[in-house]
Amino acid sequence: MEKLSLSNELKSNAYPGRGIVVGKTPDGKHAAIAYFIMGRSENSRNRIFVEDGEGIRTQAFDPSKLSDPSLIIYAPVRVLENDTIVTNGDQTDTIYDLMSDGSTFEQSLLTREFEPDAPNYTPRISAILHVEDGGFDYSMSILKSNNGNPDACNRYTFDYESPVAGEGHFIHTYMHDGNPLPSFEGEPKLIDIVNDMDEFGDNIWNSLNEDNKVSLFIRFINIEDGTYTTKIYNKNK
Repeated sequence: MEKLSLSNELKSNAYPGRGIVVGKTPDGKHAAIAYFIMGRSENSRNRIFVEDGEGIRTQAFDPSKLSDPSLIIYAPVRVLENDTIVTNGDQTDTIYDLMSDGSTFEQSLLTREFEPDAPNYTPRISAILHVEDGGFDYSMSILKSNNGNPDACNRYTFDYESPVAGEGHFIHTYMHDGNPLPSFEGEPKLIDIVNDMDEFGDNIWNSLNEDNKVSLFIRFINIEDGTYTTKIYNKNK
């Protein structure tokens, strides 16, 4: 698979929707995470990311303009011991709760499907990173309608053992803008990762469509000891 420039992938797509990036820095020292949200409606654009314990949550920037919180207010990131869960919806809580009771990442997602936002049926994308004792691996998942048919849910999980330094994977909800919005197709894209966290975050933020971008979360986790650094970008200030 050809390694792509993450910046070029974002610049060439005005509306990838919500996206998750996971990978390892070239020096092999950090697990890198990015999660971004975009929006076309006033309700979707009226959001910010805020830190919430070891994770983050979405919050209405102007509560008076919040018309429907059901699919836009959630915790995208939660931490369960050595696992960091990143998703584009309230399935973060599903994964956290069921894994706490002994289920696996994939088993937890068997209880969920794509979002009920006809006619788009937005895919639920999720990732989990496990960092422990100097080791690091991750998995990604997408739950999507069957080519726009809500009568069937197609489920895909991608596991990445012993990630290669300088490489990561990128999955997002939509192929491009449209009505209805076309769901992501194929396996997560192989993309480049950089060592510097600020460069990583700035490249993503500055590559997202200016009109549609809303918020971005970045985290670098030290693979040796599990400590991490987080950065949040919000268009609404």
